[in-house]
Amino acid sequence: MTSSPALTYHVTPGGALRGHVRVPGDKSISHRAIMLGSIAQGVTEVSGFLEGEDCLATLAAFRALGVRIEQTGPGKVVIHGVGLHGLKAPAAPLDLGNSGTSMRLLAGLLCGQPFDVTLTGDASLSRRPMKRVTGPLARMGAHIEATPQGTAPLALLGGQPLSGIDYTLPVASAQVKSALLLAGLYAHGRSCVTEPAPTRDHTERMLRGFGCAVEQNGATVCVTGGGELRATPIAVPADISSAAFFMVGASIAAGSDVTLDHVGINPTRIGVINILRLMGADITLHNERAVGGEPVADIRVRARRLHGIRIPEDQVPLAIDEFPALFIAAACAEGETVLTGAHELRVKESDRIQVMADGLARMGIAARPTADGIVIQGGVLGGGEIDSHGDHRIAMAFAMVALCARDAVTINDCANVNTSFPGFVELARGAGLQVASSK
Repeated sequence: MTSSPALTYHVTPGGALRGHVRVPGDKSISHRAIMLGSIAQGVTEVSGFLEGEDCLATLAAFRALGVRIEQTGPGKVVIHGVGLHGLKAPAAPLDLGNSGTSMRLLAGLLCGQPFDVTLTGDASLSRRPMKRVTGPLARMGAHIEATPQGTAPLALLGGQPLSGIDYTLPVASAQVKSALLLAGLYAHGRSCVTEPAPTRDHTERMLRGFGCAVEQNGATVCVTGGGELRATPIAVPADISSAAFFMVGASIAAGSDVTLDHVGINPTRIGVINILRLMGADITLHNERAVGGEPVADIRVRARRLHGIRIPEDQVPLAIDEFPALFIAAACAEGETVLTGAHELRVKESDRIQVMADGLARMGIAARPTADGIVIQGGVLGGGEIDSHGDHRIAMAFAMVALCARDAVTINDCANVNTSFPGFVELARGAGLQVASSK
């Protein structure tokens, strides 16, 4: 994939968020819909698919693997599944751009295929750790070559027989869990993964929807190889990770009253709601319902003064992608907010602990990074120029900070927002954020 042109956000201080907002479809579910639809028997129709760069990278990868996938309208995808053993060798390495989810999950899904395949990505993805996936996959019998640092590109040797394992995750990670479960579909016997804390369970839910017998016993989830997946329609709800920016923005901007429509509220993803409520946020759920096996609700958020808290460590895995937004809430809150147990944030698209601490410091906020978290003292934010380091969530978080800042905010290197939230500027401006972009 070619790199995106430079993009800068310019945000004027003040304003409020109002009205109804529908953020794009859930990224995690969109990835998995393409993957499982491709290896199922029959035709899978997906609605609400996130047409961001990360999910489009997954879609392009499966087209390269011989799957016919049609994009029939906005958010609508039709996948002509080839079955578990119908994928074909790609003509070239699979370029997954900036998508860590694509690379880690595909490492699991493809390591048991009869053909060789290489997984590559952009400069950011090529710095992210892959040993956490390649290590346990090797224990199953996979042969995967990485760089000496354990990073991409990953060269998967085909024709390797896989055997089921019992594996306890050293660190809670939905991506590692999912990679092992997907490899387990191709393994002899039973593959079980035990996690130290709950992580998002979209893979397990969707596997069941496709007819796979998934066993759950407390913190352990198991699949047995040799089965078959059957096509099923997938309705993708709005992404709570994208909604999080508006939840924080509405909480910190006086006069805000915004409703986020049709948002997925999977219990393994609602840490952002739980943490904001602990900080005093006014958040109510309406019209709760189930759509395609996933719980969904409309989320109303009204402005309310927030206070600092010590974030419970059991909430960290449930909000791991939402912490850039939550750090903005902490900066605008009264008192001190302390996060621990979040070392994972240091190996995302950027070192999110350090990058957020640096940006908040430039705006006059005392933010002290620690090995596995951060201590933020709420206060008065000035403006300033922020480097997002090409991290989509950093860019969107600092766009929202202008709602409670005294001066204008400029955020550089924002093109990667398109990986998860195409149309962010237009949607945010329509809700009341005074933001513009320039190249």
